[in-house]
Amino acid sequence: MRELTETEPVIIFEGIEAPATLGLKASRSANYQRKKQGFYARFFLTNSAPMLLIDPSRDGQIVDANLAALNFYGYNHETMCQKHTWEINMLGRRVMPIMHEISHLPGGHKPLNFVHKLADGSTRHVQTYAGPIEIYGDKLMLCIVHDITEQKRLEEQLEHAAHHDAMTGLLNRRQFYHITEPGQMQHLAIAQDYSLLLIDTDRFKHINDLYGHSKGDEVLCALARTLESCARKGDLVFRWGGEEFVLLLPRTPLDTALSLAETIRVSVAKVSISGLPRFTVSIGVAHHEGNESIDELFKRVDDALYRAKNDGRNRVLAA
Repeated sequence: MRELTETEPVIIFEGIEAPATLGLKASRSANYQRKKQGFYARFFLTNSAPMLLIDPSRDGQIVDANLAALNFYGYNHETMCQKHTWEINMLGRRVMPIMHEISHLPGGHKPLNFVHKLADGSTRHVQTYAGPIEIYGDKLMLCIVHDITEQKRLEEQLEHAAHHDAMTGLLNRRQFYHITEPGQMQHLAIAQDYSLLLIDTDRFKHINDLYGHSKGDEVLCALARTLESCARKGDLVFRWGGEEFVLLLPRTPLDTALSLAETIRVSVAKVSISGLPRFTVSIGVAHHEGNESIDELFKRVDDALYRAKNDGRNRVLAA
């Protein structure tokens, strides 16, 4: 920013020169324009929100930045004004069509979310408000930037909490039903050829009663990690509730599902937790058949698990 050295100082935008005017009428018009631009410039200069002036006709060149923007991005004024908007946006040049569209909207646009790169190489989630502004005949864009990184982090935490079990970190039952909705199954390309494992921790109530709930929690967490280590790429592991877990196995025939279930059973039996005897699991296995609903499939795998428990536990049975 700089000031005009006339009777009344008027701040104007750095690097944007006022055109020469002739005659009284032109002089009055120029004075009005100067004051009008001065108003915008003061708003720009003193605002606590980062603000950028961008020239769409010059490949998104940043022609000015207020102090808040310099502090936010970590550049000095000279360096900042050598940048193009696509250089600070993680979309790169893909942001240019968006910017050109905005520059032709008379009233600006709804806020858009981007990821911007700072001078130190770090990134921040930002929400931008931008719209066209004319300064001394130059058709520019005024962009107001709000840092929403913390808000984004909290949103991601809430979303994660909604879809995951708090103790084990696995996907939860709610997410299982979301994923197995018909539309979602088609999207995941597992609408038909998939299998299900239902895993139950043997004598878990006895562990809780004899060794305490904290040790019971250790068992569940150790089991969760074992299931994750045995799962293949693309398999989905869920905590169903209590001591029960589910594995959804895309593109997996019954014989392969049974083999994986046996691998899990053997691996769990080797888990060692300080202060506890070794524990085992029983596993029911079922393969999706025809137009069978997810509830019908789950009923079959639950019946298989029930038989495995009744047959002596620590075993795998197919539906």
